[in-house]
Amino acid sequence: MSALQIVCAIIALGITAVGTALLVRAVRRILATLHVGAPEARGDRKVQRTLTLLREFLGHTRMSRIRIVSAAHWVTMVGFGFLFLTLVTAFGQIFNPHFAIPLIGHFPVYEWATDILVITGLVGIVTLMVVRRKKHPAKEGRTSRFYGSTFWQAYYVELTILGVMLCILALRGLEYALQSTEGEVNAIAHYPLTFPVGEAFGGMSAQSLEQFIVVVATLKIVISFAWMITISLNTTMGVAWHRFLAFFNIFFKRYADGATSLGPLQPMRGPDGKNIDFENLDELMEDEDSELALGVGSVEQFTWKGLLDFSTCTECGRCQSQCPAWNTEKPLSPKLLMMSLRDHAHAKAPYLQASTGESPTGVSLLEAPLVGTTGYDLDNPLTAYDPIGLAQAGAIVDEDVLWSCTTCGACVEQCPVDIEHVDHIVDMRRHQVLLESAFPSELGGLFKNLENKQNPWGMSARARMDWAKGLPFEIKVIGSDVESATDVEWLFWVGCAGAYEDRAKKTTRAVAELLHMAGVEFAVLGDGESCTGASARRAGNEMLFQMLAQQNIETLSEASASKIVVTCAHCFNTIKNEYPQLGGNYEVVHHTQLLNRLVREKKLTPVARPDEADTSGAASTGASVTYHDPCYLGRHNGVYAPPRELIGALPGVEYKEMKRSGETSFCCGAGGARMWMEEKLGSRINLNRTTEAVETGADRIAIGCPFCRVMMTDGLTAKQSDGEAREDVEVVDVANMLLAAVKRT
Repeated sequence: MSALQIVCAIIALGITAVGTALLVRAVRRILATLHVGAPEARGDRKVQRTLTLLREFLGHTRMSRIRIVSAAHWVTMVGFGFLFLTLVTAFGQIFNPHFAIPLIGHFPVYEWATDILVITGLVGIVTLMVVRRKKHPAKEGRTSRFYGSTFWQAYYVELTILGVMLCILALRGLEYALQSTEGEVNAIAHYPLTFPVGEAFGGMSAQSLEQFIVVVATLKIVISFAWMITISLNTTMGVAWHRFLAFFNIFFKRYADGATSLGPLQPMRGPDGKNIDFENLDELMEDEDSELALGVGSVEQFTWKGLLDFSTCTECGRCQSQCPAWNTEKPLSPKLLMMSLRDHAHAKAPYLQASTGESPTGVSLLEAPLVGTTGYDLDNPLTAYDPIGLAQAGAIVDEDVLWSCTTCGACVEQCPVDIEHVDHIVDMRRHQVLLESAFPSELGGLFKNLENKQNPWGMSARARMDWAKGLPFEIKVIGSDVESATDVEWLFWVGCAGAYEDRAKKTTRAVAELLHMAGVEFAVLGDGESCTGASARRAGNEMLFQMLAQQNIETLSEASASKIVVTCAHCFNTIKNEYPQLGGNYEVVHHTQLLNRLVREKKLTPVARPDEADTSGAASTGASVTYHDPCYLGRHNGVYAPPRELIGALPGVEYKEMKRSGETSFCCGAGGARMWMEEKLGSRINLNRTTEAVETGADRIAIGCPFCRVMMTDGLTAKQSDGEAREDVEVVDVANMLLAAVKRT
């Protein structure tokens, strides 16, 4: 060996030893941090989970929403894995510049794949760097999805990949040049894309090329293990660690088949990982040896999967870019929330493991409140994070951050590594409501009305059938007109809004008329209905939700209900997805689904454009329509086509899609119990969405949820008052439009 090789070998082996030792320590620290979390079973259906992992990993199904970034990330990701073999080669080349991995080193398929991945990897990483610069907060401000991300970490990772790729490119060229110098006739066949680089080294002697190879191979090793040392010393460096943790986070996602972690909320769990309900709550309260934990009041009360979620966040900001709260100048950013919880978890874990809460500065981490006042300022939303895990004023998460969430699910839908933001937010709300009694004052009235009157408006149960007054046919009520739901085809779940809210009553009447016209036998529960508890659950009042849900399940059981049609997207999601958690299993459809089916079956035939109002509440003049996707119908349940197909079946109606629609639809602002809270921070979400609807130029804004109708109507009224929308534009349910078209017969 030459002196150069000896020096390079010492450098390479030395940094490798240090990097490997630190990486082992870092992995142990991360595992220890996850071990702090509460237990949770996530290992079922391993074969299905493995297939889901492979599909998301190789197909980049979660990344595909931004196509250019997805393609660039895919080639970079694949190159990162496959080109690890070039690192092995680099070690050999220090000792022997002619070294190649046995068996495959000179195999044409391997060498061609290496060339392709080097070139595409270079293009990919440069593209990602350009995108990051183009979308930099300095240019786009708060609207940048990278706002709040740790830029030095991102730049360092990207420059590392760029450096490694350039080293591989140089080594491939040098190898070609060396083989050509030594008379290898077919050298170009082994370097189909990188031989031009080798041509640049033409004229150098074989000895010079060998020395050059040793130096570049050493540089490649140094860059690689410097990166390893850096991430090992920064275990919260999500932009780097997600390359490893994402595999586990995807494998352990809520649904083994790969479905997005939306729809039903996860049940509230105790310290032992078991679900908490009325049956075992009393036992937990009486057990002196058991610490009562309702929801999440400290970071260690999250499950290990929650802590894995936080650690996996890559700070890409896709969740932030879609969040209705963040887009209307509110303090909640799903990304920044995950980052705060991640940093706090990793800061607190060592003290929990050492059975002490004292940090070196004497501040008690164990006593730090998870949710409270942090001194959040809308003009300066990003405060410097305390390295010991405490925000400036003592709490980790500001209360305004917690209560700004509409639970629309945009963050979960967008996240490429399957973080379950909504579940974590609601878990923190549960603790605040059930143990701290710390929640927005408006929710006090909601809870009181639900407890005493079983509806959010606090109205009498006797008024639940007022919507049916004046209809030209009888509405059958189970228990009085028919004995049970088995005597009819469908149980029509009217819902609280459909029974009490004037605008929603029009939709209820329209659906009833359409079902009657189609010859569909249906009945309602009348005053036997209670609120499904959807808002109570998302506000964190899990016990109130369970009380209402169990009451409804008992009522539905007594009525022998099996097929239910609903007009409210929130009722739809709750009965369909959450009642099964408590033993209530039914076939549940949204009214747009059933009505679309009836149109397809020719039981309802729209024959002309609905252009005149009538006493049923049908739509008025208008030839063009845009449709707003309710979050709990669309994102949470994947129902996008039926409402649009219904609108498409109306003769003479031009459909205009909003820019944000389908999976990327913007929330109306009513979800997550926000329907019952004042919107005091930033601008109003419903105004943001209404502006987008008005900008389409449509005459009607069609909806499929009573909450959306209230929010969009209020937004439109405000726009019309300000002269920003035409007076003839209106908000109307799809059912009302269909009824007007059908009644023209």
